[in-house]
Amino acid sequence: MAKKIAEKASESAVKSVEIKHLRSMKDEAGKDVSVVDWTETKPVDEAISKAEADLVDAEARVTELKADIVEYKKIKG
Repeated sequence: MAKKIAEKASESAVKSVEIKHLRSMKDEAGKDVSVVDWTETKPVDEAISKAEADLVDAEARVTELKADIVEYKKIKG
């Protein structure tokens, strides 16, 4: 799922971001379009922390998948 991230105007001193979670679909003419699935607003520091945690999880998943590939290739010969 794609995301569109933009600064959210705010009167407070804390900067925020608006994150639009997008879904790709086809319109009735068969053209690809992006549709906003849902929107969230959060402080930018919280968004950064979440993205960094997601990156660590993704890196761990890549390591796991690479290990799986090694095992599959051993079996294949």
